[in-house]
Amino acid sequence: MNVNYVVSLLAVIALILIAFIGSALPGGQALFGIWIPYAAVLVFFCAFCQRILEWARCPVPFRITSTCGQQKSLDWIPHDRFENPTTKFEVVVRMLLEVFTFRSLFRNTRASLKGNGKLVYNLEKWLWLGAIAFHYAFLVVLLRHLRFFLEPVPGAIVALENLDGFLQVGLPGVMLSGFVLLAAVTYLFLRRILNPQVRYISLASDYFPLFLIFAIAASGIIMRYVAKMDVVGVKEFTMSLVSLHPAIPAAGLSSFFYVHLFLVSMLLAYFPFSKLMHVGGVFLSPTRNLTGNSRAVRHVNPWNYPVEVHTYEEYEEEFREKMMEAGLPVEKE
Repeated sequence: MNVNYVVSLLAVIALILIAFIGSALPGGQALFGIWIPYAAVLVFFCAFCQRILEWARCPVPFRITSTCGQQKSLDWIPHDRFENPTTKFEVVVRMLLEVFTFRSLFRNTRASLKGNGKLVYNLEKWLWLGAIAFHYAFLVVLLRHLRFFLEPVPGAIVALENLDGFLQVGLPGVMLSGFVLLAAVTYLFLRRILNPQVRYISLASDYFPLFLIFAIAASGIIMRYVAKMDVVGVKEFTMSLVSLHPAIPAAGLSSFFYVHLFLVSMLLAYFPFSKLMHVGGVFLSPTRNLTGNSRAVRHVNPWNYPVEVHTYEEYEEEFREKMMEAGLPVEKE
């Protein structure tokens, strides 16, 4: 058994128990419902901005774009505009394709050895599909939850919620994004433990966010379909948080709600310090956001400092006699 995912699983279970038991104690609802969420949001925004500023300050004097297409050179040589962009417009198109369609991941390959010892590369579309499903389902779930923090609720959010629950199976209606998110997280976890190569390089920091997001999605589904929540009370409570006048509803809220909110708070606080920060780092990655114009423009390292050089002429001037004695050819007799 892999100790990395066991430790991560135990950590998430411990967080669930802490919130479940702590919210039932005197003053626990205020702690897990008000102070911890406020602190998590503060940590998230401060740490997120700090990391973005640190990356933005890193100088990149050279073009180090990751490309898989022909760079622009002679007119009669076909140029791959979006795989090796040379203009800002082409860079923007490439970034949009990367962010919204995971274009580089779509071309991902998996190497394997056949019985005859031959190395074979196969396209790995399941990883791309799982990543697309995970990110878009997570985005839809996040946008749907804005209805708890906005009044009146924008029409776009209502339309998105209606589209997400178009099946209308039972009451309350089934929201597909929650189940898709749960399935996608499960697939990403199983891939890490069933693929030997991926399992070998996986750390506890890779498993922890998967378990945490799985617990968030599962607790949300339980609150919606099993332990029915007072939606009006939740709305009043979240609006009080947004207005900075927090107040716990007099009727109280279920412990499942505080578990869900505590897990979301932990995810927010953990986010800027984890690999999840690729959501902001992708826009500052020099392998993606730079033009590939190294043939058209000469890039000089701005950190170059004067270096004393010893030219061949100076070398020969210094050692001409010894070179001639050794029989070595010299330019000047």
